[in-house]
Amino acid sequence: LRPSTVIGQFHTLFFGSVRMFFLGVLGFAVYGNEALHFSCDPDKREVNLFCYNQFRPITPQVILFALQLVIVLVPGAFFHLYAACKSIKQEDNLQESFYTHFYIFSVFLRIILEAVAFWLQIQLFGFRVNTIYMCDVGALEKKFNITRCMVPEHFEKTIFLIATYTFTVITVVLCVAKIFEISCRRLGFL
Repeated sequence: LRPSTVIGQFHTLFFGSVRMFFLGVLGFAVYGNEALHFSCDPDKREVNLFCYNQFRPITPQVILFALQLVIVLVPGAFFHLYAACKSIKQEDNLQESFYTHFYIFSVFLRIILEAVAFWLQIQLFGFRVNTIYMCDVGALEKKFNITRCMVPEHFEKTIFLIATYTFTVITVVLCVAKIFEISCRRLGFL
């Protein structure tokens, strides 16, 4: 089924093309070989790996960004699967009260999942990637407990995080606008 609202059609286009391209292609370009270029002082493989795992316990592009995309797609997929199984016609989609409520519920669920993913991203990655990471190497039984590590392409990563957060906010705004448009149609304003 095509989305029933104009905002829903724009949201599908925005989410399907722009956001997926950005996260999929550019995310892997920015974060793809981060571990190879992460270097600490002293520049030894075991110190670099230990500190990198401390700096980045979860790989952003694989775990969180991809997981967020899949989780956010699930509510809409359930609605469209239900509509396909019941052979709901496009024009009946927002005419029947049950279908409208089910659709609005799926959009609310998407908003909630986006908010949770947004909160997790902020907790794990913050808004800025620093140039220097201070690593605690005490577990490696080294003379120095704290070592300095250089984070590669920190500025690109900061821009990518802000853009990812911006996409999340735009998606939530589009979902709220979609609910508003459906409500206005049901009340006869559109």
